[in-house]
Amino acid sequence: MVHTPAQPTLGLRRARGAIFGVFGINGFLFAIWVVHIPTIERRTDITHATLGSLLLLLAAGAILGMQASGPLSDRFGSNRLVTISGALMACALLGPALSTGPAALGAALFVLGALNGSLDVSMNSQAVAVERFYGRPILSAFHALFSVGGVIGSLVGAATLTAEVPIVVSMGSAAVVGLLGIGVCRPFLLDPAADSGQGSGPVSDAGPLSSDARGRLSPRVLALGGLAFALLLSEGVANDWSTLQVAEHLQTGDGAAALAFGFFAAMMTVGRFCADRVSERFGPVAVVRYGNVIAAAGMSMVLFSNWLPLTLAGWAAFGLGLSGSIPQIFTSAGNLSAGASGTNMSRVVGMGYVGFLAGPAVIGWISHFASLTTAMAVPLVLTLAAAAGAGIVRPSRTQC
Repeated sequence: MVHTPAQPTLGLRRARGAIFGVFGINGFLFAIWVVHIPTIERRTDITHATLGSLLLLLAAGAILGMQASGPLSDRFGSNRLVTISGALMACALLGPALSTGPAALGAALFVLGALNGSLDVSMNSQAVAVERFYGRPILSAFHALFSVGGVIGSLVGAATLTAEVPIVVSMGSAAVVGLLGIGVCRPFLLDPAADSGQGSGPVSDAGPLSSDARGRLSPRVLALGGLAFALLLSEGVANDWSTLQVAEHLQTGDGAAALAFGFFAAMMTVGRFCADRVSERFGPVAVVRYGNVIAAAGMSMVLFSNWLPLTLAGWAAFGLGLSGSIPQIFTSAGNLSAGASGTNMSRVVGMGYVGFLAGPAVIGWISHFASLTTAMAVPLVLTLAAAAGAGIVRPSRTQC
């Protein structure tokens, strides 16, 4: 059931602000870990190959955390899971910082991944719930806040590394910031024990338990998961290969090549801030369909351009086109059935995350037999397929 209040209550506005904060904190904490990866690699005295293997444990933990958090969120409330996962993830930052060998680092990364995956699903469940009460699209803005948090975390991490702050101090301080931030947000999260969200207190994200919450994997969930897989695979390709593609194809220096990811990431953030208004006016299907047409056009420019400005414009268009689709998919998954928002969300997010991890590997494999630029035909085909299948995100009468 979609709620359409004439004006959001004070409790609802506070809930929205709290969830904005959680998304920003998550982006901040994860960026702090990412910028310290080289330092941690040297501290533990491991090779790039060993680090790559250990990062698979981070991914495995994330997938496990995502799948476990869905049913737990539906049973105990996504607000509780956000609080617990967020607080523990902040503390888990100290695991990699304190690790002195590969075994300890592997265990720490598995735990960090599991808690990050749990937070990912539960905070998206919260965001879908507050969007349901608002009665209009607002999910893309939450994802934009994650990007903003990531930028802040990257800048803070770069500053502490430049100042040669000990890693335990810098990551420990980030953990304290995360704990305090989660603590500030916690009282305003949606509470499934509350009534219908009227007044100034928290509102409910719960509903009657449906058959989907009891484990049935519906065709609609599979279709949404497949769409998430395709688009997050494409995003993963851009994150890991855009810079190398420009450097290899155009024979540029590292600085010019790095602009490719910068343009992509910047337009992803801009697009996420704009996508809610576009969705409200034209509907979620239009965001996914025409967004992926734009993304495909951008990737076509990357494939066929031999001029740096045009290639950078292609990566920018690719980021802009992809930016609004995933929030529409998550909104659709979270509204498939009352009482199963977390379960459906965990399945769709999990399938998408597998695509995000698989994308770089697929491109790397193809690049052994063809050029890196030729391998970019994969995200081109996937975005075209997503545009063709955009109707799957259309709200149905059975959603409640």
